[in-house]
Amino acid sequence: MSHSAPQPGPPKPPPRPHGPAMPAGPAGSVRASDAEREAVVELLRIASVEGRLTFAELTERCQAAYCAATRGELERVTSDLPGVGAPGADPAPRLETRRFSAVMGDARERVIGRIEEELNVLSVMGDLVLDLRDAQVPRGEVTIVATAVMGDVKIIVPDGVEVRMSGYGVMGDRRVRTRRPEPGCVVPVVHVRAQAVMGDIKIVDDEHDGRARRAFTSWWEDRKSRH
Repeated sequence: MSHSAPQPGPPKPPPRPHGPAMPAGPAGSVRASDAEREAVVELLRIASVEGRLTFAELTERCQAAYCAATRGELERVTSDLPGVGAPGADPAPRLETRRFSAVMGDARERVIGRIEEELNVLSVMGDLVLDLRDAQVPRGEVTIVATAVMGDVKIIVPDGVEVRMSGYGVMGDRRVRTRRPEPGCVVPVVHVRAQAVMGDIKIVDDEHDGRARRAFTSWWEDRKSRH
């Protein structure tokens, strides 16, 4: 009596690995680490040295990098920047003029160049405006010694920077009108040692400076319409 050969059953599935399975998803949704954020910020600082980013752009992107939750968000911060040491990556021109003054007159200075040393600002019976938004600040910090004697000094900084003011006022005012950085985000810092003697020293960001301009324009247009 013949016996039929046993029929092969369905193939067995491969053994499953131990531990919970990781959900599949795009690489950009992976959570970013602190080390990855610091690496991106370092790349931004190098880009500032190379003249690719202004102080305003550096501040905005550093804030975005530190607040990024995923690798995809980090990649967007540097998507338009070349790698380190790319051709044509010469350092931005160094700022040669570090002293700005207005004596019995008015002056407006827009800083363009790489800031590596302390800046000195002096106003004597005059008005001086110093705009830092287009400068390159590779170290992420700027130190300014500001003196106003019967005059006014206004320093315009990018939105989102941290301003630390020290000094004194004798029959004068020292004011900071800037938007505070987001909690937990490390951003560039502007140190101001202010000395106001019968004068005013004011630090404003782009948001507050623009608000003042809009208010003045509205007042002026209303005044003209009445005449």
